[in-house]
Amino acid sequence: MNTIEDPAARFEVRVTSDSHFAWIRTRMALERTLMAWVRTSVALIGFGFTIVQFFQRLQGMEGVAPAVRPQAPRTLGLALIGTGILALLISAWQYRSGVKYLWSSAFGPIAGLHARPMEPVISQTPLMAVVLALLLIGLFAFLAVLLRMA
Repeated sequence: MNTIEDPAARFEVRVTSDSHFAWIRTRMALERTLMAWVRTSVALIGFGFTIVQFFQRLQGMEGVAPAVRPQAPRTLGLALIGTGILALLISAWQYRSGVKYLWSSAFGPIAGLHARPMEPVISQTPLMAVVLALLLIGLFAFLAVLLRMA
């Protein structure tokens, strides 16, 4: 078996209070990392949408010179929104693989659970529901900007 897939082959797993709390700290670190990516993604999606709206309204104002490249803000906005969506997808995948690794059979006793299968990732944390909602919002924003005829 590959040593990457089998943590017990790489090092000794001892069931102690220290290792249990280290497991919990690692699990919480995964949560914090996902939350940081969610914040970054929200900023990218929001900023992309704001750029599009700002320059659209700016072009409609009287006394404002016409833009040299009127589609540039839309393209930049789509790129930022797309980057936010991609960051959410990658961070959710990274979180899922990290949780799957921590819930592998070698770490089950450290986690404090014996002979219990891994639960679906959605039930692991409410943060995954937030990620799913933000993915839907991001996709809606992307499609709204993409399909809007300027």
